[in-house]
Formats: sequence, C-alpha cells, structure tokens
Amino acid sequence: MMKNIVFLIFFLSNLITGQDNSAFKTGEWLSFKLSYSGWIKAGQATLKLKQDESKEFYHVEALGKTTGPIKWFFKVEDYYQSYFSKKSGLSQKFVRKINEGGHTKNLTIDFNQSANTATVNNLKKTTTEVFTTKDSIQDMLSVFYHLRNSYNLDQIKKDEDFSVNMFFDSENYEFKMKLLGLEIINTKFGKIKCIKLRPFVQSGRVFKEKESLTLWISADKNKIPLRIKADLAVGSIRVDLDAFSGLTHPFEINF
Repeated sequence: MMKNIVFLIFFLSNLITGQDNSAFKTGEWLSFKLSYSGWIKAGQATLKLKQDESKEFYHVEALGKTTGPIKWFFKVEDYYQSYFSKKSGLSQKFVRKINEGGHTKNLTIDFNQSANTATVNNLKKTTTEVFTTKDSIQDMLSVFYHLRNSYNLDQIKKDEDFSVNMFFDSENYEFKMKLLGLEIINTKFGKIKCIKLRPFVQSGRVFKEKESLTLWISADKNKIPLRIKADLAVGSIRVDLDAFSGLTHPFEINF
C-alpha cells in the first residue's frame, strides 16, 4: 500500500500553461505529509530540483519514507533520482533505490531517446537488460516537469482524458488523467484555488476502483500539487503539501 502512495506523490504533479520550463527553476523544493484514514500519521515525501555539473540537465531527487506508528508495521525508505534534458525535457537517466518492508530494489535506467531504448541495470541482481520504449518516453520523475510545460489546461475540456507515456522498471505505461474542473480548498497556507484532476489507477489489491484517486493542483503559474486523496481496498490515504521553497512564481492564496 505505502509504496503505491509514495509512487503517486512522485508521479502525480502539476500541469502548467507555458514554455521554456517557466513553471520551475533550480532550487525548487516540495515537502508532503501522508495520513492514513484521515488521522494516522503515515509518511513524508520530498522533491528537490537541481542541475547536473554540465548544466545541460536538470537533476531531481525524491525521498519517501513512512513515519509515525505505520513505520513499526511497514517501514519504507525510497530514494529516486532523474536526469532530464533542459532543452527537450526528455529523460536521460533514472535511479530507483528502495526498501519497502524488507523488499529492496536498486536500479539505474539509461534512456536512448533517438533509438527508443531503455537499458535497465539491476545492481542488486547484477543484470542488464535493454527494452524498447515508446517515442519521447519519460520516467516517473521527469514526467512531473514535462507535464508542467507541455500541457495547456485551457485547451483541455472538462471531463476530457489526456495521457503521457512513461517507462518504469521494465515496462511502458500510458498514464491517463481526466480534468474535473476548478475548486477552492482549505490548506495550512489558506484557501487555494485548485485544478481538480482524476488520475486513473488499476483497481484491485490496493485501490478500490479505477477512479479511486483525486488530485488537486494550484491554479496559479506554479501548478504545484496540494492534495491527493485515495480510497484504498482497506482505508484511505490523504497527501497534503506541507512546505515549499524556491518557487518560480508567487504562491497565490485566497484569504
């Protein structure tokens, strides 16, 4: 359960109108808190945007872990990295190092965008495999920033679906979302005007049904995720933005 929620924080992000990476800049940092069934403290997650030494690529670091009573039953410590081109926004390299209740993975994925391949290096098993990818593939972190600058929500109609291609571990995914409209929500920062989205998930062991997830992102130029709610097979998870710094634009609060 927990690994799926951590994944969603890192995967679900903000859509923005604009070009030339105007939604974000080096130094942006976002922190989220997770609660289970409305009141049990469950975890924390952070996203930090830097740049590599060549200054040609952005470098994203994502950390996720369980906290509070949950960690005594199911301990999660996840670490992800992504390098993506400043010019094209496409992924160059992805790193996934996780420990989820004793289940561990240690992978690096190198993308060849021109050849449409992903070379998966399994450092735990000391194996290397090459997979065919779809055009302009994203990893689960670079897709955040791709969406922020590649979609104009003014051109998407209410209840209309849209999608993006992503590669994770060893598979291609088509991630779909639906625009539900605008809504003002109460947050620790004040009342915020949000864009409400419905990401589609796979029903079954974790989620109750295909439309069990709802996402709210700020309706300003930053388009940062403010809240995620998920109905699980057992209980529910809520994720809230807890702290931030280094935003490109002023954070709009409706007092």
